[in-house]
This record gives sequence, C-alpha cells and structure tokens, in this order.
Amino acid sequence: MKIAIIGKGNVGKALASGLEPAGHEIRFGDKNPQESVEDASTWGEILILAVPYTQLRDVVEHVGERADGKAVIDVTNVLDANRNMAIGFTTSGAEELQKMLPRAKIIKAFNTVFAEQQGKGKLGEERLTAFVAGDDKEAKETVMNLTKDIGFEPIDCGPLSAARYLEPMGMQLISLGYELGLGSKIGYRLIRD
Repeated sequence: MKIAIIGKGNVGKALASGLEPAGHEIRFGDKNPQESVEDASTWGEILILAVPYTQLRDVVEHVGERADGKAVIDVTNVLDANRNMAIGFTTSGAEELQKMLPRAKIIKAFNTVFAEQQGKGKLGEERLTAFVAGDDKEAKETVMNLTKDIGFEPIDCGPLSAARYLEPMGMQLISLGYELGLGSKIGYRLIRD
C-alpha cells in the first residue's frame, strides 16, 4: 500500500520503520520542497498526519482535496503549546479534522503510543494495543490491518467520536512518561479474559 506520512519527526519515522518492513511503500511530506506535503498527499493511498496538533490546520491547508476519499490517520494529541488539552470532551481533534477535510475518511490511531514503540507495536515482548476509532468501516479496517502489520493488537473503539476518550489517554501517557518520571518505555495493553 502507498502510505504518505506528513511529518518527518519521531512519530513519522517510527511509523515508517514499522510499515516499510511489512511491504508498504512510504513517502514523506514536509516543509522540504523535494518532499512536499502536496506531492505526498497526491501520491498516497492512505495519509498519516504525524505533526503536532498546533500545526494541523496549516497542514490541512496543504493537503486539501488530495485527501478526498482516502483514509487519513490522525496521530495527533490535542495539546496546546503548554501541554494542556486544547479541546474538551464535546469534540475531539479528530472530529475537528473531519470538519476541515469533510470528504476524507478520518481515523484516529497511534496517538496512545510513544513514538519509540510505534514502529514495533510492542514493549519488550508484550504486544501493545492500538486503539482505533473512525466512522468509515472500510477505512478503519484498513488502518487496523496496518497496526497488525507493525505488530500491535488493534481494538475497534467505535465511531470517530470515541477519539474524545483516546485523546485524553494520549495525554495521560505523556503525563506519566514525562511529568511523573516513568519515561517513554511504557504503553497501554488491553487485557481480556
């Protein structure tokens, strides 16, 4: 599958490192004219937005109609510049992104995992859970399969409005890791009996 990753930071590179070995073609889009957001968005069958939430609106302006009909994976956590929640519980960053790209198929995924585990899908030998939410059933299934390709155990969290719960989970992980000193070698795993 041709996957365009918008953003070449830790998250974008980590996801590429997990998707390429599974046979997916990766192209990055960023501020570099040789790797433009526009070119990558046109090329990709799936788009992954791996940029800080504060840059999302600008990125969407460059992606525009190139996202129409495509699955767009929103990896962002809705943090403001001070690492506080930028949006409350009556909407989510993913739902706001859907409003900006109304003909795209927005899927929330990968935001509850630190970048260093995003390319492996596990911590040590333990598979991590990839929580996935979205309204388009086919696009969500495609993204769940991508998470499996990396090594995660995917969980369908329901409609895109479930991102209202996933985004605070991402913030909690960041708080545990960096503010409370647990470090980035932690992650979520849903255990079932």
